Amino acid sequence: MRTGMKVLIGVAVLALFGSAAFISMTFSREDRIAVRTETVGNRDLVATITASGNVRATRKVDISSDISARVSELLIEEGEDVEEGQILLRLDPTRYQAALDRSLANLSQAQSQVSQSRANFVRAERQAERMEAIWATDSLLVSRQDVENARTDLEIQSSMLDASTFGVSQSQAAVEEARDQLAKTVIIAPMTGRVTRLNVEEGETVIVGTMNNPGSLVLTVSDLSVMEVVLEVDETDVPDIALGDYATVELDAFPEMEFPGYVTQIGNSAIRPPSQSAGSGQTPTIDFEVIVTLVPPEVELRPDLSATAEVVTDTRNNQLSVPIISVTLREEDEVQGRSSNGNGSGEKADPIEGVFVIRDGRVTFTPVEIGIAGDEYFELVSGLALGDSIVSGPWQVIRTLEDGDAVEHDEDLESDEQDGSS
Repeated sequence: MRTGMKVLIGVAVLALFGSAAFISMTFSREDRIAVRTETVGNRDLVATITASGNVRATRKVDISSDISARVSELLIEEGEDVEEGQILLRLDPTRYQAALDRSLANLSQAQSQVSQSRANFVRAERQAERMEAIWATDSLLVSRQDVENARTDLEIQSSMLDASTFGVSQSQAAVEEARDQLAKTVIIAPMTGRVTRLNVEEGETVIVGTMNNPGSLVLTVSDLSVMEVVLEVDETDVPDIALGDYATVELDAFPEMEFPGYVTQIGNSAIRPPSQSAGSGQTPTIDFEVIVTLVPPEVELRPDLSATAEVVTDTRNNQLSVPIISVTLREEDEVQGRSSNGNGSGEKADPIEGVFVIRDGRVTFTPVEIGIAGDEYFELVSGLALGDSIVSGPWQVIRTLEDGDAVEHDEDLESDEQDGSS
C-alpha cells in the first residue's frame, strides 16, 4: 500500500474518532441538568414559630356601673393618669338619696313600733301577774277564764314585741342597702394607672347589665408599666412552645424596633371552640392563646397595637445542616428500585425524606433524618457527612430528579437567586 493511501486512511480514522468524541461530548452536555449545588456544613440554627396578636396591659380593670343613673359629673379624661381611690365620676344621686331617706324613715317607724310593743308587753305582763295573785288569794273574785285570758294576752304581746324587733333589723338592712346604692353613685379608681378607655360623657345614662344584656362599660384603667402580647397560635405549633421561651416582637407602630419578651402563659383550650363553628359548614381553625410578657420597653406602648412575634422554640449551635429546599420526598419503591415496598404486605409505605447527593457528576437520592428547622436550613441528624455536595435547587428541578441523572452546577442560577433575594 502506498504511503499516500496510508495517510489518507489515518486522517479518515482520526476524523471519525473526533466526530464521535464531539458528538458524545455534545450529547452529554445537552443531557446534563443545570442545578444549584451546596456543600453540607455546620451552622447555628434557630427554630421559631411566628404568630400575630395585639398588645395589652398585663393588669387592667374594666369598670361598669352597678346602678342605672345619669352621669352628673365627669372628673377625668381618656389618657389621664389616676391614683387608687381617686374619684373618677359621679352619677345622679337623687333617686338613691330619696331611697335612703325613705329607709331611714321606715327605720324610725319600726323603732317606734318596738317601743309601743314593749309598753303593751309590760302592761300585759302586769295584768297577768295581777290576775294570778287575785286567783291565788280568792278564786271567787276572778274566774279562771280571766286568768287564762291574761296569760294569752301576755303571749300575744311578747310575740308582737319580737316581730317589731325583727322589723327594726329589717329596716336597718334596708338602710344599709340604700346607703350602698347611694355610695355607688360615686365611682373611684380601683388601682393606680391610666384611663385607656372612656365610653361615657357627662349627661349620658349608664345601665346595669342583665343575664342576656351586658351593662355599660364605663371606662378602663390599665397599669401600663408591664405590657404583654396576646398571640393566636395554631394548634400544630402549640406543642413546641414552652413557658419561658424567648420571643422577639415587632409592632406595626414601631417598624424599626424589636421588643424582647418571654412566654408566660399558654392557653389550655381553644380561643374559639369547635362547637361554636359547627354550623358554619367549614372546618374550624383551632387557635390557642399564648401570652408573651414584654421586657419593659424604652418607648411607651398602648393597648391594642398590632404585633407579630417570633417565639424561639429550639436552638442548635455548630450543627450539620442542609438547605430546606434540598429536602424532598420519594416513595420507598423508588428508593429501593423495587415495585413493592419491601414489607411483603402490599401496603403503601410512607414517603422517605432525603436529598440528592452529587458524585462524579451524577445524583443519588440519599435518605436523611432531619431535626429542627431554621429560617433556611434543616438540622441534619444523620444520612450525610460534612463536605458532601448536594443539589440545592431549583425546587422544580429537585421534584423531577431521579437517581443517576447527570447534573452540572450553573452559576447563572446562583446569581439569579442572589438578585431575587436582594
